[in-house]
Amino acid sequence: MDLQIILVYCLCADLLSALHHQEDDQCQLSDAEVMTAAILAALYFGGKHHLACTFLDEQGYMPHMLSKSQFSRRLHRLDALFLALFRILGESFKALNAESIYIIDSAPIAACDNIRIRRNKLYGNEAYHGYQASKHRYFYGVKIHLLVTKDHQPRPRGTRFFLSPGSVSGPAALTHYAFDLPAGAFVFADKAYTDYLVEDLLAEVGICLAPERKKNAKRRLLPWVCGLLHYYRNQVETAGSLIEPLLPKSTHAVTAKGFELKVILFVLASSINCLATPA
Repeated sequence: MDLQIILVYCLCADLLSALHHQEDDQCQLSDAEVMTAAILAALYFGGKHHLACTFLDEQGYMPHMLSKSQFSRRLHRLDALFLALFRILGESFKALNAESIYIIDSAPIAACDNIRIRRNKLYGNEAYHGYQASKHRYFYGVKIHLLVTKDHQPRPRGTRFFLSPGSVSGPAALTHYAFDLPAGAFVFADKAYTDYLVEDLLAEVGICLAPERKKNAKRRLLPWVCGLLHYYRNQVETAGSLIEPLLPKSTHAVTAKGFELKVILFVLASSINCLATPA
């Protein structure tokens, strides 16, 4: 864990230095330390910030730890920096992906159990009530849509992601992806991402979107593309579970913004895990 803590802190400190980030000289806990504590909470403590703060304080890593409310306020002021860090890591992973093979998938993140939907105050919109086909169950919360590289041992690495209400389908999500990929790139997906118009638009810039075809599909994939899709099929089906090992049974949050920030931290922590494990 010591190596992981040092790695996370160095990433955060280098990012703030590169962005010429300014903070109050009177702060006893730096913004890099606040970011480190939040990411470590996602890595080791199920997103529970107070447990991560207590650990870092008791072990002497951060002896000037803030109170729970002070830490929460500081954390929410830094939310944009977490996205900036993920983008930098994503560009690095994209540069390492010499074969230019990518996979897109989604994963549901439930805000509460179905039985508690009526009492849930994070979201008051039916758009957040979605269906998880792989487990044949409904959920209430958000979907995380991931664009990851193909398997670099030991796991695929996220390059892009965004959140949507739970009811958003695959074709609707396709229009929100930032396909800033090199010409000649292949993007594999499951059946839910079939959209011929998007496929044609991407083909014009040299990107091949190749979702698995349904039995009644009007357009078939080329045989050699089918072979590649079959080879990476297992990764297509499991890309959405990239962050599942880090997710707790339930994610506690008081506001929708706080819930979504915790989801972002889980995705970022998963990407940092890829750095800590040798390829």
